[in-house]
Amino acid sequence: MDKFATLISSALILGLSVPPVMAADALVDMGTIASYGDPANALRRIGPEARRGNARAEALLGYMYEHGLGVPQSWPAAVDYYLLAAEQGDATGQYLLGLMYDKGFGVSRDVVQAYKWLNLAAAHGPKNNREYFLRLRDAVASKMTRAQLDLGQQLALEWSMERMGR
Repeated sequence: MDKFATLISSALILGLSVPPVMAADALVDMGTIASYGDPANALRRIGPEARRGNARAEALLGYMYEHGLGVPQSWPAAVDYYLLAAEQGDATGQYLLGLMYDKGFGVSRDVVQAYKWLNLAAAHGPKNNREYFLRLRDAVASKMTRAQLDLGQQLALEWSMERMGR
C-alpha cells in the first residue's frame, strides 16, 4: 500500500473521518480523498474548493500538507489551512490545529491554544467523533496548570461568543 493510501486508511480507522459537507461542485470528506486513488487527483479536486473557502477542503488540504500527500510536506502550510477551516467552525480543522499546537508542529508549542481548539472541536464535532476529541482535549489538559486550563476555557468561550455575534 502506498503512503497516501496508508495515511488515509489510518485516518479513517482512527476516527478522523467526519460527515461530508456539500461543496459547490463536490462532496469533500476523507472518504472522498481516498477515492481519488492518488494525491495528485485529490489535490486537483480539493485545491480549488479550498481556494473558494470551503472549510472542509481547507482542513483536508492542511492534512495533505501535514503529511506531504501530493504537495511538499509543510507543517506551517498545514497550520495555515487548519486555521482557515477552524475559524469557520470546522471541527476537523479545529482538532487538527489543536494537535499541531500540542505537538509544536508548524507553530510554537502552546498547550493553551491546543486546549482551546480541541475544546471547540469537541463542542462542534459530530457525535461519533465527540468522544475522541474529548479524550484528546483531556490529554492536553493533563499537562496544564490550573491557570492555563482556565485561560484555554476562556479563549474557547470568547471564540464561541464572537461567532454567535456574527
